[in-house]
Amino acid sequence: MTLTQRIPTGLAVATIAAQIAYPLTDGDVRDRVTMAVVALFASTCLSHAVLVRGTAWTLGFLLCTGGLGLAVEMLGTATGFPFGPYDYAVGRLGNTVGGVPLAVALAWTAGIYTVWTVATILFRRNGLQIVATGFGAVGWDLYLDPQMVADGQWTWHSEMAGLPGLGHIPVTNYLGWFAVAVTMAFAISRLPRSDVPDVPDRMLAVPIALFVWTWLGSALAHAVFLSAPELRFSAIYGLVVMGVLGVPLLARIAPEVAARVTSDAELRDRAPKNR
Repeated sequence: MTLTQRIPTGLAVATIAAQIAYPLTDGDVRDRVTMAVVALFASTCLSHAVLVRGTAWTLGFLLCTGGLGLAVEMLGTATGFPFGPYDYAVGRLGNTVGGVPLAVALAWTAGIYTVWTVATILFRRNGLQIVATGFGAVGWDLYLDPQMVADGQWTWHSEMAGLPGLGHIPVTNYLGWFAVAVTMAFAISRLPRSDVPDVPDRMLAVPIALFVWTWLGSALAHAVFLSAPELRFSAIYGLVVMGVLGVPLLARIAPEVAARVTSDAELRDRAPKNR
């Protein structure tokens, strides 16, 4: 593994470490940890994208996710469309544009990259990849939104009903997430492909690992380590909906991982022993 290849791996490890620290903090420290998680997660994804897909594609991807995400969030806080009426807490997540923290735009980049990567592994047709990205993004938000609302990062002002146990978050939020994620995935699919080689699954280990960590680790954190009672419900919802992609992903990669472990073990057995 070259130094360049180690960068996204190291950033991924730092991302997971920061997420593990999140339940152990509160107040201003938790806000700083939240921003660190987003910055590390997005940096992991962008550095990996540069490595495997090139700089031009990565800049296009950032525009399709962070740029579009920021625009949609500004529209949402101003008009209530497409998610429902909500607003962000003031002065908690760093610099803002139009009342929207820039960290939120980077969160779109991080989440969509991991979900879209898994969707492209599981499906070859663009249409299926786009729809699958929408479902995966909704599953991710079923963890993210309840956690951030419980932490006071944003507040909903909708009278529309929500999911059982999460009634304070309107269903329109998830419909809006699906629509925005599908739009982003469609835009990504239209990026020029001259800079995008065919990427073998083994080169996608970093975003795959972050997807699986988010899917299973968030369920554990919401069920056990975070105190808000509504997060027991988000643990179930997120586990099930992200599992639409997560279960077939594990079924696909498990034989490859097992074969690699067996091969590595055989190589170690054949290696000369020091006497």
